[in-house]
Amino acid sequence: MKIFLCGGGSGEVAKKATIKFGSLIDKKKPLLYIPLAMEEYRYDSCLEWIKKEMSLINVTNIEMVTSGKELSEKNLEDYCAIYIGGGNTYKLLKDIKESNSFEKIQKYINNDGIIFGGSAGAIIFGKDIDSCKTQDPNNVELKDTKGFDVLHGYSLLCHLNRNDKVKFDRDKNSAYLLEFSKNNKTIYLPDDDTIFVNNNEITIIGNSDYRIYENGNYIIKSKTR
Repeated sequence: MKIFLCGGGSGEVAKKATIKFGSLIDKKKPLLYIPLAMEEYRYDSCLEWIKKEMSLINVTNIEMVTSGKELSEKNLEDYCAIYIGGGNTYKLLKDIKESNSFEKIQKYINNDGIIFGGSAGAIIFGKDIDSCKTQDPNNVELKDTKGFDVLHGYSLLCHLNRNDKVKFDRDKNSAYLLEFSKNNKTIYLPDDDTIFVNNNEITIIGNSDYRIYENGNYIIKSKTR
């Protein structure tokens, strides 16, 4: 498997991850885009956004699914990669699980699939998406919050830089993760940085420090260049 988990930014550092993503995919095949974390009325603007993002790597053949049912009917092997966008993490995972697409994506991962996930689209690849409880409301009342667990047992939270700019949000997220990490070790990732999972190897593409929460404490880690 080759999985890119982006903190949610779109700056110059995030573009490095997109370029690496582009170097790995077969551009003769279409890209499958999943915007299900967003509300349905925003899907058209999501499609315009992904077209702009992928223009950096000359990917123009993009197919977007607009429901979990539609996703469940796709043969994922027909695509060069899957791109999963941001929004509400609980809505995204519920749509994937209720349509029985979770198992389909898991099989794709096990068959050396290539995936790029941003923000919510990244968080679902951690162990448990309740890591984002202070950022996303669980309005869909999702009960099974277990993710794809590709990070060696770590959960994931994004937007570290964004929330550090606002003291209340910073304190709220950090205080929650300190408690959450007593049973769920978690990586707190900056906006523009990307975790690259290449089978069992995990590296960071980016310039910023990130945080590891574990056993009710956290440490600041310097990124791997």
